[in-house]
Amino acid sequence: MSENEIVNLLPEDGLHGRRKIFTDASAITAENVVDVLGKAMAVHRINRGEIEYLYNYYKGKQDIRCREKTVRPEINNKVTVNRANEIVVFKTSYLLSEPLQYISRGGDENISKKIDLLNDCMYAEDKAAKDKEVAEWAHICGVGCRMVMPDEVGEEDGSGIHIYTLDPRDAFVIYSSDLGNRPLAGVVERKDEEGNSFSCVYTASEYFEIKDGEITNRLVRTVPFVPIIEYLHNEARMGAFEAVLPLLNALNTLESNRVDDIEQFVQSILVFENCEIDKEKMEQLRQQLGLMIKSNDNQTARVYRVEGELSQSGAQTLVDDIYDTVLTITGMPNRNGGSSTSDTGAATIMRDGWQAAEARAKDTELLFSRSERAFLKIALYTLRESDKVDLKLSDIGFKFTRRNYADIQSKVQVLCEMLNNSKIHPKLAFQACGLFTDSEEAYQISKAYAEEQQAQMERTLREEVNANGNGGTESLRTGGQGDRTAE
Repeated sequence: MSENEIVNLLPEDGLHGRRKIFTDASAITAENVVDVLGKAMAVHRINRGEIEYLYNYYKGKQDIRCREKTVRPEINNKVTVNRANEIVVFKTSYLLSEPLQYISRGGDENISKKIDLLNDCMYAEDKAAKDKEVAEWAHICGVGCRMVMPDEVGEEDGSGIHIYTLDPRDAFVIYSSDLGNRPLAGVVERKDEEGNSFSCVYTASEYFEIKDGEITNRLVRTVPFVPIIEYLHNEARMGAFEAVLPLLNALNTLESNRVDDIEQFVQSILVFENCEIDKEKMEQLRQQLGLMIKSNDNQTARVYRVEGELSQSGAQTLVDDIYDTVLTITGMPNRNGGSSTSDTGAATIMRDGWQAAEARAKDTELLFSRSERAFLKIALYTLRESDKVDLKLSDIGFKFTRRNYADIQSKVQVLCEMLNNSKIHPKLAFQACGLFTDSEEAYQISKAYAEEQQAQMERTLREEVNANGNGGTESLRTGGQGDRTAE
């Protein structure tokens, strides 16, 4: 495939993920930026063609649209069963069914308050929706792109930063080929008012605008980081449905053939045996749906249809087999809906593929979190400079709140049993039970509530002592020691 070619149909050898763009230069400067960009664009154009194909496939523009039929070409149904859309929507919503939460990695109350401020800044930027956009691109084509920049001077929206979701067809990162593959520059392709394309190149120290091989603008940057971050679906940079594209095309072909078969049966060919019919009588047959024929030379004349239907049950067996294979490869839960009187909740989760879906989501979480840390390095630096939030990256943890309330009864039982064990600190109980999105915040709220209840009980006992004399002194001395949550 040439560097300018857009993929229209799945190549015979398939697609195998997007290419990571490297340079041998140790740094990108005004002296070499044009040369480095030219080599990077040659690779990006190939990636762009494949991303365009995968994005169109996700939207329903699939290979079946180019189907050709040599026998009875007038009956050529092109049925698209858009399983690619189903896969992307499920995996994106399952990964980020609730917004990604920043939580405190320690028990310091001051850190928790600062993280609350950080979450407020991200809420002001509508980061939850932008996380969904990045994850959707990553599931479609294997890579999503995000850009973070400081607020413009005089802008007061309460966040201190701007977060942009970039189209990976127009944005990419150039990495060093040295050990560690650190990012050297981020590139965004844009168009001017006249519709002419130019490239914006962001390094950690400078910004360049390049058009027709010439630097047309050059500025010094104040934030010492490459502001574009790539979020990966996997290390191969493959989309969620990319590995099963041949199977998805086969499903479309099968469904199209089944519809063709029904239509061909309804419009089956008439055979006239031992009789002749001219065009006038054929037209009469079309209009009146009836025709008189007679036998000649003692040969019985008859008219019948050429019938030969596809076995729908056999075709459905093949469709089900292909679809089950697609679900297995992509780590999707099935829709079997089987039941057994001996099934437990855990057995149902294992049988119907939800455990596989959870394992795939956790795998994606690791890569998403890695990119999120790179994003936070830039965001925290910018927020510190603007006196919005003073936090270190090591203070912050990530919490994906997916399926937080699954098997909630068991989690509550674990919490209660651990709280009733005098050798286990209550904080460990909150962390281990898996009941709370932010276990640190839940512990602090519960601790404050328990202390409040303890103080209220002591006040009540004092009032009883004052009302009844010294008879309540012993109760006051021993009251409240059974509640360990206040520890």
